[in-house]
Amino acid sequence: MKECNHEHSHSVRRPIADALISVVLPVFNEQDVLPQLLQAVEDSLQTAGCQYEIIFVNDGSSDKSGIILDDLAELNSRVRVVHFAKNFGHQAAVQAGLLHTTGDAIVIMDSDMQDCPKAIVDFIMHWQAGYDVVYAVRTERKENIVKRWAFQTFHKILNLISSTPIPRDAGNFGLIDCKVAIQIAQLHDRDRYFPGLRSWVGYRQIGVTVERLARYDENPRVSFIQLCRLAKTAIFSFSFLPLTIFYVIAALSAVVCIGLISFVLYHKLFTELAIPGWASTTITASFFGALNALGIGILGEYVTRIYDQVRARPMFIVGSKTNFDSPEIEAPLLAKLEKNQITKEDDALDAAENFS
Repeated sequence: MKECNHEHSHSVRRPIADALISVVLPVFNEQDVLPQLLQAVEDSLQTAGCQYEIIFVNDGSSDKSGIILDDLAELNSRVRVVHFAKNFGHQAAVQAGLLHTTGDAIVIMDSDMQDCPKAIVDFIMHWQAGYDVVYAVRTERKENIVKRWAFQTFHKILNLISSTPIPRDAGNFGLIDCKVAIQIAQLHDRDRYFPGLRSWVGYRQIGVTVERLARYDENPRVSFIQLCRLAKTAIFSFSFLPLTIFYVIAALSAVVCIGLISFVLYHKLFTELAIPGWASTTITASFFGALNALGIGILGEYVTRIYDQVRARPMFIVGSKTNFDSPEIEAPLLAKLEKNQITKEDDALDAAENFS
């Protein structure tokens, strides 16, 4: 168990029986496990003794996931479904799920049964104890050795170069308080890496060790290439180290150039020997040409992200909603915030009028 971002004051929580916990589950082609997943999540929430709502985000599934989710929502009033117009990706689904929550705390977890639903009880206990963010530190991964090595290497590198400390082996799985969810949902990042944003907002955080389970089938929905893209997003979103590589390139170029000039002058002034330099010149030019190409590529990554940010296309488009009391409200989480602000303003006006 690991704690970070200590604060002296503890948040006051309402009794667990009165608390509403929202669970966000992005779904992409998971038709074979949805009923079992829902049952496992509900069992944990009922064990915790809280009120709850479960929000599935159908990320443009091409199988029968959407139909199954609607059927589950029809049978269970606590189940709500957000259907995307097409596949927008896992991070967009997480953002959409956050925006459609109304709970006092929100649990984010995957739908492939790798995130153990029983851990939700521990998350809620720590939240009741005053923590605003409770994240799972994943242990005993069941992936193959190559993937395990890749994940470990990525987390080590990210933690080393990131300007924001991001816990190792901490993915999306965890619980965040409503006020933290509002802060994350209001961030304008187009390329989102949820664990990094969760760390960046701060508040009182703690890690809980959770065993990483095996997938229910052998067909992961996120390919290795997509994982690499997510890793690249994390690195470029939370570190400027790639840009500082140019200083190293410049220093290396200066050293090589000074060495070559000294070599040429030495033979010109003291030995009067002809300098055979075709091969070395070609190799040197090619080497620094590759470094220049690398630098342009790194700059291109940042420029592309700036362009995407300025273009400001929506992260997702909702095609339909199922089982929401007010489906016309685009972001219930932020609507709840606005309602609270209006209530506070009205109370302040009433107090001022009574005083006068």
